[in-house]
Parts: sequence; C-alpha cells; structure tokens
Amino acid sequence: MTLKELKPGQKGIIESLGKQSSLRKRIIDMGLTIGTEIKVIKLAPLGDPIEIKVRGYQLSLRQNEASEIFVRLIA
Repeated sequence: MTLKELKPGQKGIIESLGKQSSLRKRIIDMGLTIGTEIKVIKLAPLGDPIEIKVRGYQLSLRQNEASEIFVRLIA
C-alpha cells in the first residue's frame, strides 16, 4: 500500500521508498525514512497535496511523491 492510498486519520509505518533517485533523496531529507510512523491529516479538495504528520511536524506532499512511499497500515 502506498501513502497515497491512506485516508485522513489513518496511520502507517514506512516500509520502503521508491526508486527515483532525486525524489528518493528529497523524501529522505524531509525525514521520511524506513520505520517512521506517519499520519494523514487531510487531503486538499482535489486530492493534491496530502498533508501528513511525521516526527512532530506537518508536511504536505504531492500525489506523485506519496505514490513513491510504501507503508504498512497500523491501527
């Protein structure tokens, strides 16, 4: 499952990141690393961007960035 598929209020643990090297580096620089817990806060009216909470701060990601982040859903 990708981060793009999570609904507002759901939490997940990052399991892997996509292969695109420039995007992958940017995602890691933002603090989104394997094993990190994330929570989807809200979606923009048209679904892009996605607002998430990670490591105590809120971050907005585009749909194409969120589709490169693979997560495991947690309760």
